[in-house]
Amino acid sequence: MGTGSAQGDASGTAVRRGRRKLTPYWLLLPAGLWLAFFFVAPFFYQASTSVQSGSLEDGFRVTWDFTNYSDALAMYGPHFLRSFLYAATATVLCLLIGYPLAYLIAFRAGRWRGLLLVMVIAPFFTSFLIRTLAWKTILSDAGPVVGVLKSLHVLDVTSQLGLTGDDRLLATPLAVVCGLTYNFLPFMILPLYSSLERIDLSLHEAARDLYATPATVFRKVTFPLSLPGVVAGTLLTFIPASGDYINAQLLGSPNTQMVGNAIQKQFLNVLDYPAAAAMSFILMAIILIAVSIYMRKAGTEELV
Repeated sequence: MGTGSAQGDASGTAVRRGRRKLTPYWLLLPAGLWLAFFFVAPFFYQASTSVQSGSLEDGFRVTWDFTNYSDALAMYGPHFLRSFLYAATATVLCLLIGYPLAYLIAFRAGRWRGLLLVMVIAPFFTSFLIRTLAWKTILSDAGPVVGVLKSLHVLDVTSQLGLTGDDRLLATPLAVVCGLTYNFLPFMILPLYSSLERIDLSLHEAARDLYATPATVFRKVTFPLSLPGVVAGTLLTFIPASGDYINAQLLGSPNTQMVGNAIQKQFLNVLDYPAAAAMSFILMAIILIAVSIYMRKAGTEELV
């Protein structure tokens, strides 16, 4: 009796241990099915579409036609370059604007911290389209921004640099970059704030006890410890900005179209699905390569 009971307890314990080992996998199963259905399956479908040939009337067939990729680069190379240039510029501007704001909220806001965080995420309370249309009104030719810049002769300088047109902001590269910067600024501020807020203030006090100046404290302590937030913020800004098309559509002109506009046109107007899929994969590949190099150069893979 004793031996049988002990064996039964041992087998029951083994079963429970096996179930506990399987518990994490059961918890991950819904997320895995979600990714498989909404990401992996469309990914392979688009991959097969990118090597098809044919027409909408006759149907598309997989013919392993890789000329879709070479034709996309040949025809829309300027769109790719313009997209990455606008996205990189907007990312730098977001970092320059967002870092001081995140620093202020993390270390100087006090009891106003909650209110300032709400103001940062307030743009998310309205749709992306409405926010961009608001900028179209702000930057209109009869708006106050253009009037002030005219009086200060700023538009003369930006026009010579090719950033704006003659006495106007809309339908110019500067308008597109302004829209991208505004729309993606919260994606920069929130990771930066999260990273800065984790910094132990006693490190600042220790640095000051060693007679470090405020600039030295920032350069040697604050900024290095906030690098995970910098990396996360720049990635969360640059990646979606590279594929954006709404800002270029509403605030730009045919000469400021980005690759997202070209992909949308191929999918919805031209109905050349293989070309659109090939352009999408080229965009994704370039972003993955750029992000991999950036992560390696940044020296951190921690995303806040």
